[in-house]
Amino acid sequence: MPIVSASQPGIATDYASAAASSRPAEAYLRVEEVGKQFGTFVALRRVNLEVATGEFVTFLGPSGCGKTTLLRGIAGLDPPTTGRILQEGRDITHLPPAERDFGIVFQSYALFPNLTVNANVAYGLRGTAWPRARVRERVVELLGIVGLGDQGAKYPAQLSGGQQQRVALARALANEPGLLLLDEPLSALDAIVRQHLRQEIRSLQQRLGVTTVMVTHDQEEAMGVSDRIVVMSNGRIEQIGTPAQVYDTPATRFVAGFIGHSSRFEAVVDSPSGMVVAAGQRLHAAAAQSLLYGARITCYIRPEHVRLDRREAAPPGALPAVVTGLEFLGSVCRISLEAGPLRLLAAVAPAELAALEAAPGIALAATLPPERVMVFPDDV
Repeated sequence: MPIVSASQPGIATDYASAAASSRPAEAYLRVEEVGKQFGTFVALRRVNLEVATGEFVTFLGPSGCGKTTLLRGIAGLDPPTTGRILQEGRDITHLPPAERDFGIVFQSYALFPNLTVNANVAYGLRGTAWPRARVRERVVELLGIVGLGDQGAKYPAQLSGGQQQRVALARALANEPGLLLLDEPLSALDAIVRQHLRQEIRSLQQRLGVTTVMVTHDQEEAMGVSDRIVVMSNGRIEQIGTPAQVYDTPATRFVAGFIGHSSRFEAVVDSPSGMVVAAGQRLHAAAAQSLLYGARITCYIRPEHVRLDRREAAPPGALPAVVTGLEFLGSVCRISLEAGPLRLLAAVAPAELAALEAAPGIALAATLPPERVMVFPDDV
């Protein structure tokens, strides 16, 4: 499976472009041809990855895709079977965790219930480099940074889930690690707390400039905080790119179907150039122009790119469609449609929904802009 770099063509935000242009040539973390087997089960297959200093990279994929295995390999908790991992040019592949430069936050927080918040944060600050006075200063500094300056004397059981996660984050950052690893750090929290805390983590990461790798299965979480996303499936990297790149220009059929929502349909390349036939419907797909007549393809289109009109105002080339379902999602409404045998999703603002008078059973016209139809040859 080819690995797509973050420099692939795509629509990127100004922030993402700025982040990419500021990356140094030398990677802070380098994963080279890493594989991992558990008996006969292959968890990772020749994974290659570079993470720049100060970058926030997220491993995203379904359960069992290998993302946590890769993170644990970086941490030294499950060293790889093949390949190597380098941090600042130092080969750490088979070093024990204690000899690596990282802090880690687990899904379960892993706080010591019999220690106060202060003691939890200070737990790893030992040795001659951390005299008592400096430890006290560091704990006060970190609890202030994570907004828990007045909670140091409490025990974990006296804190909310969000507060416990802040303590775990402060503890991971206590000894000033060069690398911060986050293993599903927010999955145990409710939706509102999770959304608030993920922005706090991103803000803190940017302020400290610590290189960060996070594992999550939550697409919104990954899209909202990452400089780049590593999309994984079946132990392989499917694509590496900015959030805008993996959404707007997915490199593989898997990424197109996994990231966000989309309508999917099988088609055959027809003539003239750029025409395809899907379930008896002739459509124009600009991405199919270079493909041979008769080639079988899989097409995807995002709901927000499907244009809807009332049937009497249908533009040329629009498909007659019938509304089969509605989902009200606050700022957007998702409409399910049947255009003959084709099943489509469209996303419109509530005001547009009212103007269309859309409701189950109502006939509309659906237009699929040719430049928005994503095409993937079936033989690739």
